[in-house]
Amino acid sequence: MLGGTFDPVHLGHLRSALEVREALALDRLHLVAAPRPPLRDTPQVCAEERFALLEAGVGDTPGLVADDRELKREGPSYSVDTLAELRREVGGEARLCMVLGHDAFLRLTEWHDPEAIFSLAHLVVIARPGYRDTRSKALAELVANREVDSVAELMARPGGRFLPLELASRMAISATDVRARLAEGKSVRYLVPDAVEARLFARGLYQTGR
Repeated sequence: MLGGTFDPVHLGHLRSALEVREALALDRLHLVAAPRPPLRDTPQVCAEERFALLEAGVGDTPGLVADDRELKREGPSYSVDTLAELRREVGGEARLCMVLGHDAFLRLTEWHDPEAIFSLAHLVVIARPGYRDTRSKALAELVANREVDSVAELMARPGGRFLPLELASRMAISATDVRARLAEGKSVRYLVPDAVEARLFARGLYQTGR
C-alpha cells in the first residue's frame, strides 16, 4: 500500500507507484486515499473529489489500484488499521509492504502504534530529491536490525523488514506546487495525467474564485 492525501494526485505519485511495483515485483499496489491524516494539514479538496482524481489518474494501469477503504472508515486514518485489514485479506504468508516517501518516514515515530506496522508488513521508503537521511535517535532505534539491502532479502519473509529504495525517475513534482499553479491560473500540463487535468478544470478545483 502507498497512502496519501493525493491533494491532488500527480505524475510523481503515479510514476513512483509504478516503479515501486516493478522494483518489488508486486502483484498489485494499492494507492490508499486518506480522508485527513492525523499528522498532515487538512486537504484543500474533499475526500470524494480527491479520490475521483486518483481514480482518473490510475485509470486502467495494470497492477495499480485506487483504494478508498479509509474514506469509508469512521474516525482517524491510521495506516496500521489499513495494514491489518489488508493482512486479513491476503493471509499471513503473503508479502505485504507499506510504501512511504522519505519525508513521511522521518516522522514515523509520531505515527499511531509504529511498532505494529512491522508486525504486519515490510516498510519500503522511497528516496525523495533534496531529502537527506537524518534519522532521529528514536527512528534509528525503531528500524534497527530491520534494514535490508535488497529486494530478495525483503521478500524472504512476509513482513517485519525495512528497505530504502531509490527510484530511477525521482520526479521532483509536489502537490503543493500543483495547487499553487492552479490557484495562480498557470498550466499543470505534464505535471498531472490528462484525465486529472481535465477533471481539475471541469470542476474548478484548487482554482481561486471557483
